[in-house]
Amino acid sequence: MKRLTRLLSPLLIAALVVGGLPAMAGAQPATTDLVSTGEALGAQAGHDDRAKIREILAREDVQRQLLLQGVAPAEVEERVAALSDAEARQMAERLDQLPAGASVVGALFAVFVILLVTDILGLTDVYPFTR
Repeated sequence: MKRLTRLLSPLLIAALVVGGLPAMAGAQPATTDLVSTGEALGAQAGHDDRAKIREILAREDVQRQLLLQGVAPAEVEERVAALSDAEARQMAERLDQLPAGASVVGALFAVFVILLVTDILGLTDVYPFTR
């Protein structure tokens, strides 16, 4: 039995090494960086800000006012998705500062200003008077 074990052990090791070489050759080295706690919290905060903005923009009275201004809800959704984290935070803070139950005009004005700035920067094409 010992003689059989001594004979099979090197063969088994060689077979495992040779069999594992193709898998090792195709393996990519891990190049991902670690995410710091601040970055993770910042990403979550940006997601929360966008969710707050979408929640307000989903209201029926807000959508009616947007349509009266000539802005399609799909365009607004695209713009909210295109906001940077800082812009989303700023907009969410402005929406928080509005009095509860106040007119929607303030929220619409904030959306209009953001859409206007992105239009002037050439990121979007909603208002023809910005050309």
